[in-house]
Amino acid sequence: MAVIQATDNDFNEVLNSNEKVVVKYYADWCGNCRLFSPKFKRMSDDEQFTNVAFLDVNAETSPEARKMAGVTNLPFFAVFKNGQLVDTVAASKEEAVRDLIHKLYA
Repeated sequence: MAVIQATDNDFNEVLNSNEKVVVKYYADWCGNCRLFSPKFKRMSDDEQFTNVAFLDVNAETSPEARKMAGVTNLPFFAVFKNGQLVDTVAASKEEAVRDLIHKLYA
C-alpha cells in the first residue's frame, strides 16, 4: 500500500476512514526522517500490515495533527485504532516502529 501524505486538512478524515493507522511525523530538515522513509515505505508494502494505513505528516505544517500525538522529537511515530491514539515512539529504528504497529493487534 502506498504511504499517504496527510495534512491538518484531511488528517481526521483519514483516521476515521481506516481502523488501523500508523503515522510518521517528519520535517524536511530532519536527516533521520529522510533516512527512515524507504523503511516506512517497505513496511507499508509488508503483507502482515495489509490492513494498516501508513501516513506521512509534516510536523511543521500540520500543528493540529502533531498535537493529537504529542510529538516531541522527529522522526516520531504514532498508532491510532478507530481514530483513537494507542501509543507513540520517537525512534529511528525499524524494529521500534514494527513493535509499535503490533500494538494495533493487541
